[in-house]
Amino acid sequence: MRRTLAAGNWKMNGTPEMLADLATLTGGASDNAPQIIICPPAPLLTRAADATENGPVEIGGQDCHTNAKGAHTGDVAATMLKNAGASAVIVGHSERRADHAETNAQVRAKAEAAYAADLTAIICIGESEEERLGPDCLDIIAAQLDGSTPDGATADNTVIAYEPIWAIGTGRVPTMEQIIETHDMLRTKLTARFGDTGAQMRILYGGSVKPTNAAEIFKAENVDGALVGGASLKASDFQPIIDALAAS
Repeated sequence: MRRTLAAGNWKMNGTPEMLADLATLTGGASDNAPQIIICPPAPLLTRAADATENGPVEIGGQDCHTNAKGAHTGDVAATMLKNAGASAVIVGHSERRADHAETNAQVRAKAEAAYAADLTAIICIGESEEERLGPDCLDIIAAQLDGSTPDGATADNTVIAYEPIWAIGTGRVPTMEQIIETHDMLRTKLTARFGDTGAQMRILYGGSVKPTNAAEIFKAENVDGALVGGASLKASDFQPIIDALAAS
């Protein structure tokens, strides 16, 4: 049985004062308690890890370099994230792909760097609005999945996050039919490539997830949780999403 996951991506937001809120988040005491990961900006990682020590919340990074060290001003190595207290790292977010022209091959290399540092790679994929409206949408998403996911991916070291680019931060969400169709396709592709471990890899949905729509989204069989942006910045917004996941 796949354990559900509520992951929060703070993006370029957050202050030290906001970290106390993390300690109030809980997945509940049941056997269905979701895993919770918050990914703050890199300067807050160590403080966030300290604020959540011995609690249910884990800390993740928002990106990592493909190399373990070197002359890469402004970048952060996966090993540095691990040393700061992270257990996971997001790679291939659409904002990184757009702002920094990251390719599937680069995302794959970053995921491999995460594995080498004993971090879980949360690999992001998703289509533009133009691609969603076209006839090849699922093929485009499948190609991203294949190109961005290393051969060494397992259910323990990899989470796939499907985020339609046009839904991120817009308040717009795909229909349930579109979400189900896409997640079912991703599950089929992962199982065909990786066998049993592909069947156990978690697939998150992301893109304008909020307390009012989370429960409906989590009804889909192959939606194993969510990668949440703005609604993860406050515990009062993120906790209802976690609760909906625990009840799904």
